[in-house]
Amino acid sequence: MSAPSKVTIGDVARHAGVSKGTVSLAYSGKRPVSEETRQRIFSAAAELNWTASHRARALATARTGAIGLVMARDPEVLATDAFFSKFLSGCERVLAEHDMGLMLHAVTTAEAEHLVYERLAAGRADGVILLDVEIDDPRFALVQRLGLPAVVLSAHEPTRGETAGLPTVFSDDSPAITELVALMAEAGHTRIAHVAGPAHYIHGRIRQEAFSAAMRKRGLDDSLVIEGDFTASSGRDATAQLLDLPQPPTAILFANDMMAIAGLSLARSRGVRVPEDLSLSGYDDSELSAHLSPALTTVSTGAVQRGQLAVTTLLAALAGEDPGAVLADHTTVLPRDSIAPPPRP
Repeated sequence: MSAPSKVTIGDVARHAGVSKGTVSLAYSGKRPVSEETRQRIFSAAAELNWTASHRARALATARTGAIGLVMARDPEVLATDAFFSKFLSGCERVLAEHDMGLMLHAVTTAEAEHLVYERLAAGRADGVILLDVEIDDPRFALVQRLGLPAVVLSAHEPTRGETAGLPTVFSDDSPAITELVALMAEAGHTRIAHVAGPAHYIHGRIRQEAFSAAMRKRGLDDSLVIEGDFTASSGRDATAQLLDLPQPPTAILFANDMMAIAGLSLARSRGVRVPEDLSLSGYDDSELSAHLSPALTTVSTGAVQRGQLAVTTLLAALAGEDPGAVLADHTTVLPRDSIAPPPRP
């Protein structure tokens, strides 16, 4: 007996407490859905007197075998930031094991990003990974409205409702920033500056808040903060502003390696010695950071492992599981030669 026309796959999904994609998976059998979830879906369908129509069955079997990743970043950052290439490598390792692929889109506007998610939801991808999470990120509601399964990558453990119930892979960036401040302060620095990432990104805000908290805890001035945008040019400009102060800092903590490397270059062009006159640290452990002179103190984020964990978590969600919030515990400070005691007065 066919279901009343007003009952849809979305009704079944809501009644069973799963996504439309999970309902499709349960009927297609193309990827695993837990038996408990499958039975819950079938029971919901029976209660609503719903059976998969020809169109719904076609949708259920039309899995793409692809995961989407949309990067709304300055092209310069995508081309040079060490995190992205390592993260993608981790994603591909897991996807290859499942005979799946990654659909990568680079966009420069919010409107273009929105359109990409709509196309992915229309059957071009089975789910998406949400990077560069913003405060009150509008993508959470968007992917849920589109019925597009997603996993969120964040820089702290989400509070209740923060990621709208989407599974989240999170790191804790605060301890690494606290440790970098400690390395500088214990070397004797009191005027420490921070070149931050954009404050509308969760990881930019978390790192800046951690810097301020660590400085205040030590009784140090936390006001020397300039917001960059993760590009080399912003790192260079911020370093110039700091060195032009009547009392310039003797140490600068940068929110990523690219800004730190540009800052090191700018300092040297002015005859400022690193680390004898100015100590520096970065974040993300780019391939170049260990081979600079001096080698750059930085933070390894375990980007490959995070990529693997993001895909594994998304696949679990696609299989009808509820992964919740998963800790990516791979963040490690790498002390090198770019931090030394400040110059004597």
